[in-house]
Amino acid sequence: MLWPLYLAVPIIAFLYASVGFGGATGYLAVMSLFGISPKVMASTALILNVLVSAISFSSFYRAGHLRPKLLLPFLITSVPAAFLGGYFKIDDTTYLALLYAVLAYVAIRLLFFSHPSDDKHPLQTLPTVWALVIGLGIGLLSGIVGIGGGIFLSPIIIFARWGTSKQASAVAAAFIFLNSLGGLVGRLWGGTLVLDGFTLSLLPFGLIGALTGSYWGAMRLSGLTLRRVLGLVMAAAVANFWWTIGK
Repeated sequence: MLWPLYLAVPIIAFLYASVGFGGATGYLAVMSLFGISPKVMASTALILNVLVSAISFSSFYRAGHLRPKLLLPFLITSVPAAFLGGYFKIDDTTYLALLYAVLAYVAIRLLFFSHPSDDKHPLQTLPTVWALVIGLGIGLLSGIVGIGGGIFLSPIIIFARWGTSKQASAVAAAFIFLNSLGGLVGRLWGGTLVLDGFTLSLLPFGLIGALTGSYWGAMRLSGLTLRRVLGLVMAAAVANFWWTIGK
């Protein structure tokens, strides 16, 4: 029975959109609990990512949080790298190993390193070389695993003081949207894109969560508690994975 999945998708979309993310890691974590094919998982997560991140970006943009100069240097290398990552054909074992390594990292970061950013300190200038290198690495990983990469980029921007937390969310949303598109095109080009009735049936649920979450995140809420809740979701998925393979 998949009804818990249909219930989880709008909740995940709400939580992720509220902090400028698309939610791919959340969708992947939940879908992994239902024995869905890795190819279907990756394609579905990317498609939901495009939808949710586009709505999230719209909310943060209209709230005036976007700094184009903070976004563009990362995109120069990340989008082509995401295309290449989506083009690669890897076996299910390698895919799952990469996926759960990503989820473990996300869980640890969200649970133990989330804190309200101090936006009173002066911002630092973004070094172009570092932006290109970071964009390349995140884009390649994003295309391979089936995520947008914003969940890695956002904390880097905050911790390096290249932008405020709200600016980081706006950049992350745009970054996720474009990288997810690059990954989808790469999968289409490489013959690994799966688009079926299951994927399409999840889109309305993602839409509902994205519309509500992005509004509250851009206008109302702090992301601290929400990020820790997301960390618990990731940790549960990783624990379930290791429990399953250990049986």
